Amino acid sequence: MQQLLSILAFYRPFVIWSFVVNIAIAIVYPFIVYAILTKLLLTIFVWYMINETNAKRKLIFYKNLGVSTFKLFSVLFLVDIVITITFIIVIKEFI
Repeated sequence: MQQLLSILAFYRPFVIWSFVVNIAIAIVYPFIVYAILTKLLLTIFVWYMINETNAKRKLIFYKNLGVSTFKLFSVLFLVDIVITITFIIVIKEFI
C-alpha cells in the first residue's frame, strides 16, 4: 500500500497535464484505442525525459522504497488509462 501511495504521489504533478490531454483527445478523436496509444506514447516520453534530465534523481527515492522504474511507469500508465477511459466514456454519454 505504501508503494502505491508513493507512486500516486509521483503522479500528482502530471494530473493536470493528463486532464488537458484527455480534453484534447475528447475533442479531436474520442476513441478509446487512440487515447490509449496516445497515453502510451506520452508515458514513454515522460520516462525518457526523466531519464535524460536532472529529474533522474527523483527516481532514487522510489528505488529506495522498492519500486523499480518499470513498475513506477507501468502503474502510472495503468492509472492514467483508467482515468482516460472513464473520462471518454462520460464525455461520449453527453455528446
